[in-house]
Amino acid sequence: MSKQSIFGRVAQLARANVNAILDSAEDPALMLDQMVRDYTDNIAEAEKAIAQTIGGLRMVEADYAEDIRAAEDWGRKAMAASERADALRGSGQAAEADRFDELAKVALGRQMASEKEATDAAPGIATQREVVEKLKSGLQQMRNKLGELRSKRDELVARSRTAQAQAQVQDAVKSIDILDPTSEVSRFEAKIRREEAKVIGQQELAASSLDAQFESLDDLGEQSEVEARLAALKAGQPIPVQRGEPAAQIRPPV
Repeated sequence: MSKQSIFGRVAQLARANVNAILDSAEDPALMLDQMVRDYTDNIAEAEKAIAQTIGGLRMVEADYAEDIRAAEDWGRKAMAASERADALRGSGQAAEADRFDELAKVALGRQMASEKEATDAAPGIATQREVVEKLKSGLQQMRNKLGELRSKRDELVARSRTAQAQAQVQDAVKSIDILDPTSEVSRFEAKIRREEAKVIGQQELAASSLDAQFESLDDLGEQSEVEARLAALKAGQPIPVQRGEPAAQIRPPV
């Protein structure tokens, strides 16, 4: 994975608007869980990629430092060879002096080569350092966003549980309204009143039947009286009259 693609992913994830994503989600809790997993995975991937990038930068920096040391070392060797050549030439050893001057030239050439390698590597190192700093910053933003996501998820889960508990309470209240125990008592009371009314009706019916029986007895008594008076008439006996007064005698016609 290139450094540019790594940086693009880190920057994109770090700039993600959590609220906007949640607003468009059918199940925010599940979406948050998925986002937490995605962020965790991407952070781990980014950490490995950034570690590799930093490792590469440190190698280049080490090469750069080695080139600088080599250039300095070749410079010292060139100086030593030149001084040796000058000393030999002062003592009349021209041929030997020329040989040391050639060595000094070789050392200077190596110095220039090392300096060129360091100079050529410097811009790339600066760019890599800038990228690494941006990657570190983006990675920290991702870690902060992950903490935000986790807090948001915990908050949402708590709110969801509260809402569910409230819904259960509301359902229970509705059930109480629908199955009002006082209405059940009222229906039971009405049933008892119907049973009481039934008993009263039965009692009245029984009483009316008893009255009818006594009335029939009165009718029988009246019929007996009629029969008795008829018998008295036929026998020529006086007929007793009952008017709530002392009995009077009614004699049959002669």
